[in-house]
Amino acid sequence: MPAFKTLDDLTDLSGKRVLLRVDLNVPVKDGKVTDLTRIERVAPTILELSSKGARVILLAHFGRPKGQPEPSMSLGPIAGVVETVLDHRVYFASDCIGEAAREAVDAMSDGDVLLLENTRFHKGEEKNDRDFTEALAANGDIYVNDAFSAAHRAHASTEGLAHLLPAYAGRTMQAELIALEKGLGKPARPVVAIVGGAKVSSKIDLLKNLVKKVDALVIGGGMANTFLAARGIDVGKSLCEHELAATVNEIEAEATAAGCALVLPVDGVVAREFKANAESQIVDVTAIPADAMMLDVGPKSVASVNAWISKADTLVWNGPLGAFEIPPFDAATVSAARHAASRTAEGLLVSVAGGGDTVSALNHAGVADDFSYVSTAGGAFLEWMEGKPLPGVDVLKA
Repeated sequence: MPAFKTLDDLTDLSGKRVLLRVDLNVPVKDGKVTDLTRIERVAPTILELSSKGARVILLAHFGRPKGQPEPSMSLGPIAGVVETVLDHRVYFASDCIGEAAREAVDAMSDGDVLLLENTRFHKGEEKNDRDFTEALAANGDIYVNDAFSAAHRAHASTEGLAHLLPAYAGRTMQAELIALEKGLGKPARPVVAIVGGAKVSSKIDLLKNLVKKVDALVIGGGMANTFLAARGIDVGKSLCEHELAATVNEIEAEATAAGCALVLPVDGVVAREFKANAESQIVDVTAIPADAMMLDVGPKSVASVNAWISKADTLVWNGPLGAFEIPPFDAATVSAARHAASRTAEGLLVSVAGGGDTVSALNHAGVADDFSYVSTAGGAFLEWMEGKPLPGVDVLKA
């Protein structure tokens, strides 16, 4: 694994101004934060720096304000939520650069925590503009990045600052990089990947990268229908990208050349309407009725998936096996997730999962806390699985 400087490399932080990039892009409904996970993930880094006497200055974005102030996307209301999670006073500045930021930073005492306003209120953030980056850097002595979820963007606060200030990985970033290295960097073999979700078109790069790195690739969700159709199987009214048959055949050929087993459903749970507790039946994938759609993989397929999980030393998971949001089409995802969690608890499996739907599915199965690591980084996790460089990570390499 490439060497990264972490908080362990920082000494005598007393009085030092630490610009800490965090992910506070949390879901909000009716003015209330509905999921505290991202705040809870960065809390240890914030509190560690504060306890060592640093003046902790939080940088974050919220929403897509397109480079100008947008009151509905202010981080002001989030400051109070962060304060509650930390059980530590969090001050707020109405801008991330300029006089408002400078005055708030100058007023800090050792151990204080200050949240600056949304970095994306300035066009220079997403453009990684040098002048804007220098304006951010003027308020700090040290830069710490604890936002892996934004590491796939070369923005001022995620990449640019690391060129102007001594740069380190925060505890969440550190944990993520260690987990990802165990997942695909230098994994214990055999390695099995589960990839589900609706469409092949959104995961072509991912699939092409994985077949070269894993020993078995399990395909689930709507994606499986596209693979089955490319083999000449009639999938009825199932969600399917028939136009991608040539692409799927290419992926299959690459898997064969790389010695990667491609695991597709052999049976499925089908229904004639997409709703909770719809009347359903289990059929062989070669016998899907013309007026029905496959909404989950069947018991024989689940047994096959679980058998592969039992063979694996490492599991990487992105995407559910079926329409897990509605019963009874959550059965396969829940079964496989619980089996993986059980193997992990026994010390027999390193399990790394990520992606929005994946996190929701594992929470639904009640096992999100039982995997080796569950990433809350959507786009960054996907781009890592695709084998793409992550600017916010690469710039931290020692």
